[in-house]
Amino acid sequence: MASTKATKAITIEADSKSATTIEDGAVITEASDLQSTNEVREINQPLFRAVGIVKGEVKFSDEEKNRLTVTISKFEYGIECKKRHSDALSGLKKEIASTGQTTQRLIVYPKVMHFPKKDQPQRVWFQLVGFVREDKKIGLAEDLADNEFKLCGLWQFIPVCRPPCISIFLNFKQERLDFLKKSDDPATSAKFMKASHIPVLWKDSPVRPFRFNPKAGKEQGHPYFVQIKAAFLPHRDAFGFVEQLEEPIEQAPKFMKLPKAKGRKNFSPQAKKDRPQKIQPNRTNKIINNQ
Repeated sequence: MASTKATKAITIEADSKSATTIEDGAVITEASDLQSTNEVREINQPLFRAVGIVKGEVKFSDEEKNRLTVTISKFEYGIECKKRHSDALSGLKKEIASTGQTTQRLIVYPKVMHFPKKDQPQRVWFQLVGFVREDKKIGLAEDLADNEFKLCGLWQFIPVCRPPCISIFLNFKQERLDFLKKSDDPATSAKFMKASHIPVLWKDSPVRPFRFNPKAGKEQGHPYFVQIKAAFLPHRDAFGFVEQLEEPIEQAPKFMKLPKAKGRKNFSPQAKKDRPQKIQPNRTNKIINNQ
């Protein structure tokens, strides 16, 4: 029985800006995170990111113009296409029309929705970033095999997911902070900075995934920042560890995060709609080894 999932796109061509961006490894967790080659090389520091390649049969919906799916190992996943990447989607359609090949390698961001009920599994879909032409395997297409991903984030447990996750937050940029400070819509700010929590099966991780204890104080520490390559496992709707790209570090990159509303455990846009949230950058402090 097919399960439904989603993606986002940038066409890889030798003379395209998209090809340059992906080739130079500047694909980050959100499209607005795309950075210039010089900026990425100059900074030369870890960043939150989750990007990979899935290979499967692509199908376009007859009813909805921009709706498509990809079938991976007999499991069907939805592909989410953002308006800002309409050119990439058009390029994919043209590639399939000209070659007749519906099986494609898609560059995607993984998306996961978790549910509060323990017996309700998470739902996975993908956001389309681009696709790989067989005659132009460059950059990311060379680094990753089919259904492999680069995941860089905080290694921790979250309450609504049984396996530990790598949590991907929005990388900090001053212009983002300035923009969000001017926003008077907390709901929009919350959606913009929503983290992705990617379940990862990593049995022998060199550091234990952090498990927050609400009864403990700050001395319990913080999650490590890890950078790994993982394989997507369609039968589990999760990701399996393949290899470490770098050693875990205690100091995570700066990232954007909404502060919790005072007097409340969780941020509530409805309760705070008349009082905009103050947006601040967040950086994890030095971590105590919790092994």
